[in-house]
Amino acid sequence: MKALIGKKIGMTHIFDDKGVVVPVTVVEAGPCTVVQVKSVETDGYNAIQLGFGLNKNINKPLAGHAKKSGAVPKALREFSLTEEVATEEGEVTVPKVGDVFDVTEFEIGDKLAATGTSKGKGFAGTVKRHNFATGPKTHGSHNYRGPGSIGAGYPQHVMKGMRMAGQMGNEQVTVKNLEVISIDKENNTLAIKGAVPGPRKGLVVLRG
Repeated sequence: MKALIGKKIGMTHIFDDKGVVVPVTVVEAGPCTVVQVKSVETDGYNAIQLGFGLNKNINKPLAGHAKKSGAVPKALREFSLTEEVATEEGEVTVPKVGDVFDVTEFEIGDKLAATGTSKGKGFAGTVKRHNFATGPKTHGSHNYRGPGSIGAGYPQHVMKGMRMAGQMGNEQVTVKNLEVISIDKENNTLAIKGAVPGPRKGLVVLRG
């Protein structure tokens, strides 16, 4: 199972073997501890819950939930377990509570999907939020950055999905087909080609 929870460190660039500059995002991925294992018999589906980080102010319910794993996680995420995990010796095993996953789950060249919360940009108009065109600046125009028509007279309400002004950003975004460029096992970091959603120190979920 190639799935980890990580923290976005920032962006930089590195040189590949051919001397080409590659823009990368550095993500501190794991180590992640298995906090809970769900099965079809008890929960109706197969999944595992991974914990990431160190929570210095953990509350009692979460501490009791993670007690068996020995972790004090700051973030919990659940991953569906559709495939069993194979060890290096070729043995097929199912993750257990307390097992730890780190960057060794990925290899250089792997394609993965990164899910994070995009940067919040506050309330924005249609020009900035949806790239609407502006009206003329001259000749007495009063519709320079106006939204324009928002629908017909019937059925007397705004149709769902209408592009209008509103909050921009601060929503879950998934970017697929990102390539792993380098792996630093000592610091538990991955260098991923391209941009990963979210601000620095933001939580990122990586799926292979």
